[in-house]
Order: sequence, then C-alpha cells, then structure tokens
Amino acid sequence: MSDEENKFPGENNTGHFWDDDLRELDNEPPAWWTIGFHASWIFVIIYTLLYPSWPMIDTHFKGLLGWTSIDEYHKDMKSIESVRAPYENKLKDLSAAEILADDDLSRYVTASGKVLFGDNCAACHGAGGQGNVGFPVLADDDWLYGGTITDIEASITAGRQGIMPGNAAMLDDAKIDSLAASILDGKVIENPAYTEAGCIGCHGADGKGLSFMGSANLTDGIFRFAASDQLSSIKHTIKFGVNDASNPKSRNAVMPSFGGTKLSDTDIKKLAVYVHKLGGGQ
Repeated sequence: MSDEENKFPGENNTGHFWDDDLRELDNEPPAWWTIGFHASWIFVIIYTLLYPSWPMIDTHFKGLLGWTSIDEYHKDMKSIESVRAPYENKLKDLSAAEILADDDLSRYVTASGKVLFGDNCAACHGAGGQGNVGFPVLADDDWLYGGTITDIEASITAGRQGIMPGNAAMLDDAKIDSLAASILDGKVIENPAYTEAGCIGCHGADGKGLSFMGSANLTDGIFRFAASDQLSSIKHTIKFGVNDASNPKSRNAVMPSFGGTKLSDTDIKKLAVYVHKLGGGQ
C-alpha cells in the first residue's frame, strides 16, 4: 500500500485495516522478550546435553554429567541410613519390651513405626489407630487379646482369628432381642439367655471376656461391629456369629499374620511399640 493510501503514514503498520482505524502494526518485540526467547532455547539445548534426555531405539542419551535420579535416591538413602544405623543396630538385639523401656529408642521407633503402621495397618485400623467399623480401635484401653507389649507383638506376628458360633438355632428372636438389649445396656449377665446360649463359656461369668480367647467384653459399651444402628448390629452378631464357617452371614473378622516373610522381626517390634504408644497400651 502506498503512503497516500495509508491512513496512518509513518506509523510502521502493515497497511491492513479493519473498521477504518483498526490496523496491524509491524513493531519489533520488546528487548526483554527477545532476550528471554533466545535464553530459553539456549537453556533447553544445554540442559538436554547435560542431563538424560533424548530417547533412542533401545536406550536414551544419558547426559554429559552422568546424573540419574536413581543415583540421587541411593545417595539420599545412604545419608538417611547413616543416621538410622546406630538405632537399628541396637534394635536387633532388644525385645519390644526393652525398646519400649528405653526413652531414646522408643522415640526413634515411634517416628519410624509410623511409616510401617501407615503401610500395613492404617487401612483397617485408621491412620491414628481410631479404628473403622469391623476393625478394633488401637488407641483405647479395650483389647480383645490383651494390650501389653508382649500381647501386641504376638498379635502382629501370628495374626488373630477368633470364632463365635451363631445362635440363631439356639435362641428364638425374642431371646435374641432381649440379649442384644442387655448387651447394649451393659447388663448382659442379668439376662438368662446369656447362660442358656453358653455365652458364659467364652465371655466369662462377669461378661468381660477372656483375653486368651479374644472374646469381647460385653459390659463396656464398646462394639467392634457397631454401625449406625448398634442394636441391630449386636443382634446380627448373636444370630450369625463371627468367623463361623458354617454360616454365610457370619461376621468376617480376621487379622492376617505379619510374621515370616511379610515383615522382619525388627519391624514387628517397631510396630508393637508404636501401637502400644498410641495411647491404650497396658
């Protein structure tokens, strides 16, 4: 377009106009933008030369520095292990009870045991040991198999699987309703159905359970399987039992064993101390 036809001569526009005065300019970008643009592609070239980058047929360009994230990881792990080593070496030769009695080791195990708990226990028992429906709380002082450090270590090592037979064939609905209400009120031993169904054999004459059998305390108002409707939940347990293989409606309550190949002896001791220190260890 000639200068005569250009409505804005000397403006350095391209001569393209819209709506009379809307036009396209032909100015150079700002200096800072030009510098940033050239610096960016120069940086990319240098970076791809120094670090692992371009893929090849069966490998990749490994970079002039020879750096890898795996090597960085191993260096970090060596640094961490050098700090842990004095503690870990002591743990191998001590029992869980001895570790618990040592304040310094106990603090270390509490920190490292938290990771083990998160990886192996939190899915069922909650991140803080608060429990989930169907899984016991580990932060209170109510224990099915005992809450001493030795009991906890044994539970983690060998696992637990108590058995309660269903009572639907022995007790009619009225007696089950009555027994469930008594358990909910903490007055189970006053109910004749408690003796009639043979509950006393596992839960004891006082209804407080026997730790060597893993039978629940029926007087403390703590219910492992309780959902929103505790009374209905108790009735279900009385009717169909727990881990009763003959009854498809029976409660499934199995804690797997973590001994053997799952966790090392040291890791089990760490977990035992950690669980004990959640607040309910005896």
